[in-house]
Amino acid sequence: MNPSLHLANKLFVHHALSAVAEATPATLHKRLSEAYHPDAEWRGSHPMNEMRGLAAMEAKVWAPLLHAFPDLERRDVIVLGGHSHGNDMVATVGHYCGTFRNDWLTIPATGRPIYLRSGEVHVVKDGKITQSTVLIDVLDVIRQAGFWPVAPSLGTEEQWPGPLTADGLVFRESDPAESAASIAQTLAMHKTLGDYDDHAKAGRDGLLNMPQKEHWHPRMMWYGPCGIGTTRGLQGFVDYHQLPFRIAFPNRRGGNHYIRIGDGPYSATGGWPSVYAKHSGGGFMGVSPTGRDVSMRVMDFYLHHEGLIRENWVPIDIINLLLQMDIDVFERLQSFFRRGR
Repeated sequence: MNPSLHLANKLFVHHALSAVAEATPATLHKRLSEAYHPDAEWRGSHPMNEMRGLAAMEAKVWAPLLHAFPDLERRDVIVLGGHSHGNDMVATVGHYCGTFRNDWLTIPATGRPIYLRSGEVHVVKDGKITQSTVLIDVLDVIRQAGFWPVAPSLGTEEQWPGPLTADGLVFRESDPAESAASIAQTLAMHKTLGDYDDHAKAGRDGLLNMPQKEHWHPRMMWYGPCGIGTTRGLQGFVDYHQLPFRIAFPNRRGGNHYIRIGDGPYSATGGWPSVYAKHSGGGFMGVSPTGRDVSMRVMDFYLHHEGLIRENWVPIDIINLLLQMDIDVFERLQSFFRRGR
């Protein structure tokens, strides 16, 4: 591991992608070329999904985004880096902010400011990004545009805050021992979740009392995607997300990660997909069990504070998951805004 390289990569990604976000139609291609390898892979939230090369990225991701939000800017609140699975990586949490002037992904423009929250992982090689995984919370954009196409969230819907400690931009060389301890704690917590047997049907008390409690801070915050929402404390996490999720997807298989990094008091994991499950129970987001096999595009970002996991930001491609459960959010969106026409 090369701490100086990781610091350089973090600064490069932060500045290069901020420049892309603030590009004009005339400068967009140049700024993408400065950030990306010509044959880079981009994968992200439905309906953008997967593509390769600068021309595809420009046509399918950035030109539509900048047309919809002409005054777009990027606001990172967490930037961390490290080496994982043979790659040097930079992972970020933040928002794109802009005035919603023109329709985006068929979502009607509002003429008002919109925050597009995003979790991202970028592979950097020889000073260029060779792969980006970008989970923009498209459902939250739909919510901000004034339409709610799913059941009410159990958690609280709100803009994700930055870290409690206000040090999420890790533009420094971190202590390797602290970095290793952060990701080790995350993986130890993950192991408790993987070892837990949903079929034992211990319910709420089982989740509250099982070994995960040894890793979470008493004042933990869990920032979930739109459709699930934010929770506080282990009780809130269990009641408003974990229990309904595990009833719907018992004994799901996780850990199919392409990134596992620690950087000082932060850590990040993610998979494409990182969870495989059978939708065999009801209650999750108001959807009856379909019996279908599903996969989930998930990232997790953690703040380790006072020896425990204090905060957890969790981008999930909810629209992609719902589509596998026979819920087409965009069809519902069109049905609403066509108003019978």
